[in-house]
Amino acid sequence: MARILMIVGSMRKDSFNRRMAQEIADILGERAEVSALDYAALPYMNQDIEFPAPAEVAQARAAVQAADGIWICTPEYNFSIPGVLKNLLDWLSRPLKPNDWDGGSVMQGKRVTVSSAAGKSAGRGVLASLAKLLEGMQMQLIGGPGVGISVNPEAFAGGALRFTPEQTEALRTQAEAFLAALEG
Repeated sequence: MARILMIVGSMRKDSFNRRMAQEIADILGERAEVSALDYAALPYMNQDIEFPAPAEVAQARAAVQAADGIWICTPEYNFSIPGVLKNLLDWLSRPLKPNDWDGGSVMQGKRVTVSSAAGKSAGRGVLASLAKLLEGMQMQLIGGPGVGISVNPEAFAGGALRFTPEQTEALRTQAEAFLAALEG
């Protein structure tokens, strides 16, 4: 059974993307072991404290190493990557030993897919930014730039995210492709 680590690009407890990650976990059901990365206490990336890695960084790296694949669900901030997510990815992209660039990072070669629940843009900006970044991190991006879900204004006003049948089907198709890549 594939082990999928969900990374949510928002710290908000009831964020739309946290809800989307739960929807994806429900779609995956018992076909995958799904866990979520809690990285709220992660310090800012700082080479002065890089080695030995802070405990929060070591825990995040261990969770990534234990996973067969990573699924990122993220909002779009100013048409790009939220700062907290970028900070996490910066830590995870660093070598495990000082100056051992040939040894790689925990993310190198890892399979990843991306989804975004955002406003009218459906996350186009963040999906494009992440595709470029993840390629630079030498990850295997499955399913192209990912699936973007446009959140209607009523959801923002009331805080309730409901998926249309088409949106649920897009996530289901993404889940099937990701499972096939992890099992293949």
